[in-house]
Parts: sequence; C-alpha cells; structure tokens
Amino acid sequence: EVQLVESGGGLVQPGGSLRLSCVASGFEFRRNGMSWLRQAPGKDVEWISGISYGGDWTSYATSVKGRFTISRDNDKNMMYLQMNDLKMWDTAVYYCATGKTEYEVKYPASRRGLGTQVTVSS
Repeated sequence: EVQLVESGGGLVQPGGSLRLSCVASGFEFRRNGMSWLRQAPGKDVEWISGISYGGDWTSYATSVKGRFTISRDNDKNMMYLQMNDLKMWDTAVYYCATGKTEYEVKYPASRRGLGTQVTVSS
C-alpha cells in the first residue's frame, strides 16, 4: 500500500522559512517522479513543484519559483520542500504526491498524503 506522510509544517512569520519532508513507502520511490501540491482555504488544489525520479529535473509553479526548492533522497525514500521568503498567501495544506507534473498528479493512479499545515502570519 502506497503511503506518503508529510511533516514540517507550522506557523511562521512572513519572510520566514520552513522545510517540509515527505516519507514514502509501499512503492518503488526511486522509480517515481514526485510533486508537492497545496490547497489554500476555499481554493482548488495547486501543483507547486515536481521532481524526476533521479532528481535531475525539477519544475516550479510561477507562484513559488525562486523561493521554494524541491529535492529528494532516494536512499531514504524522502522528498523535501525548502520554502524561503514565505508570504501570507503561501498559507495552505501542503501535500506530497506521486507524479512529477501537474498532469501526472491528476492520473487516477496518483497518490497523495494527508498533508501538513503551513500558516504564514504575523
């Protein structure tokens, strides 16, 4: 059974940083592209970043490009999202998901975790 568990969320002031982690199990993590998604209150789920199975390809949504960095450690079955210069509009539940693009995460076979809350507020 595919399991994805996010952690690292919390309350941070505008301009601050957080590092999210995702631990994967139940599938061949090293053979799968992965993504981070987020859902703000009252809004649709937004794809924000993806990474190839080997980590040599990454992509970002315009809303986070230059501030967020995605990475992975295949030896540990872990994926990360370093978030810098956080804005109030980054407040959302953040999910990790299988699939590396905004299209692949919509495939029926794609899976996501339960999410971790990030709140940016002064």
